[in-house]
Amino acid sequence: MRMPSLLRRTSKPKTLAASNGANSGYGDQQIRNRLKLAMSAFGIVYLVIAGRLMLLATMTPDAPVHYLDPGEQVSHARPDILDRAGNVLATDINVPSVYAEPNKIYDVDEAIEDITSVFPDLDSNDLRKKLRSGKQFVWLKREITPSEKAELHSLGIAGVGFLEENKRAYPAGAITSHVLGYVNIDNQGIAGFEKHLDDGWLGALHSAGLARNEALEPVRLSLDLRAQHAMRDELLNSMDKFKAKAAAGAVMDVHTGELLALVSLPDFDPERPVDAQDPERINRMTTGVFELGSAFKAFTTAMALDTGRIGISSTFDARKPIRVGGNTIGDYHAENRIMTVEDIYIHSSNIGTARMALAVGVPGHKDFLRKLGFFDRMTTELPESGAPIVPDPWREVSTMTIAFGHGMSIAPIQAVAAGAALINGGHLIPPTFMPRSEEAAQALSKQVIRPDTSDKMRYLMRLNVAKGTAKQADVPGYHVGGKTGTAEKVVNGRYSGKKVLTTFLSTFPTTDPKYLVFVMLDEPQGIKETHGYRTSGWNVAPTARNIIARVAPILGVVPDMEPADPNELLSVSY
Repeated sequence: MRMPSLLRRTSKPKTLAASNGANSGYGDQQIRNRLKLAMSAFGIVYLVIAGRLMLLATMTPDAPVHYLDPGEQVSHARPDILDRAGNVLATDINVPSVYAEPNKIYDVDEAIEDITSVFPDLDSNDLRKKLRSGKQFVWLKREITPSEKAELHSLGIAGVGFLEENKRAYPAGAITSHVLGYVNIDNQGIAGFEKHLDDGWLGALHSAGLARNEALEPVRLSLDLRAQHAMRDELLNSMDKFKAKAAAGAVMDVHTGELLALVSLPDFDPERPVDAQDPERINRMTTGVFELGSAFKAFTTAMALDTGRIGISSTFDARKPIRVGGNTIGDYHAENRIMTVEDIYIHSSNIGTARMALAVGVPGHKDFLRKLGFFDRMTTELPESGAPIVPDPWREVSTMTIAFGHGMSIAPIQAVAAGAALINGGHLIPPTFMPRSEEAAQALSKQVIRPDTSDKMRYLMRLNVAKGTAKQADVPGYHVGGKTGTAEKVVNGRYSGKKVLTTFLSTFPTTDPKYLVFVMLDEPQGIKETHGYRTSGWNVAPTARNIIARVAPILGVVPDMEPADPNELLSVSY
């Protein structure tokens, strides 16, 4: 009777086991399906993310936004600028500036009260706009003093901090201002050689986010600070003595084109660039253009001699004034005779010079002046340059008046370069403010007159100082030569008999020319010492004498005390 019962009990577990086995197989399949679904979902998500990343990587935003932290706001670093002897002309110094992070300032009114207690010159309304702007960074005041920094720091204003910035300093002050130029508040060059640096390699570094605080290799100029100071000092003295409104000058190496000095007065303090905006403080050597008067006769004479048809002993009729187009061309001190080229040069005859130019002809005259670069703007490392004013149309009367320095205006730096070519063997060399070797200069030069023409011009220049209009330019031992010029200024479209511009284009020593010196005075007045005369022989000639006497020893020119008679100094083929 018990057997069936036992059998029933043993058969029930088998049924349950079979049932559990079937359920277990079904559960495993369900888990696998869920895993596959999850993996598919994750895969889709990853694909979407990857696709989005690829899209973002290939996108170029029209205006990328870069948020600067306070440390990135500091002004750019600049290289030191040195003169040829290594004297520092411009350098960076560190100065504190104060900034605010408006998003960290909680009590704006209290902050304004504290800030203006240290900087009463700051406008409260402007400060309120800045501090309520919600920006991450705003400047409060640039280039403050250490004592101002200490006072503001002691107030402990949350959200106000300090940064050390680069500030440009010019140890020589105004002495080199027209060459160096100046920078803005962000230490970026905006005039003169400083702008030249930014327009070149320095600007590229700054644009790339480099050269913020790095020590950069110094830049050496061709300037000699001692010669620069001497020239400026003498020009200031002459401005005061002759009551001139302005003055300018330059010293150039005639074999390399290097400018050893370049001065324009009035000048300015480069650490106060606002003063440079005064129109009277332009760089008259490079930016201003002027009629140079009789100094221009040096170029006319060289042109005539270089034709080969006219020699130093050739003659021209200067017995009567020339009447043309209702105007009369006469001489300041008329000789009223037939004159040789030599006589015309040392007596500065307008009539004789005009006739020389006519002998060459209008086309030849224009071609010669174009060859000297007088039809084009002069290019140097200084960005500021004036364009020549050339008559259009150019008539025969234009050739006659331009021959003696009226009717065409050029920048004095152009006369300097062309004047050097007259006495260095005929090579027109581009002026430079950078060191340059004679070999490098020759590679850049153009032959504009023959070497024998250059010899004749040296002779005439020396003769003019020994016997002509430039006697007061002579410096014993240095055999100075040159050509003076006095030009009536144009006022309201007419030549003024009351205002003149005087110039002197000179060289030393004429036995072996090394340097060219150019001097200009704007509206000098006659004084008792000059017997009331205001012409160039009485003011710019002695000014050049004083400059040469000071700079010649500085530049290492050894005086030669041999006789100064030009006939003994030069051998000239007539």
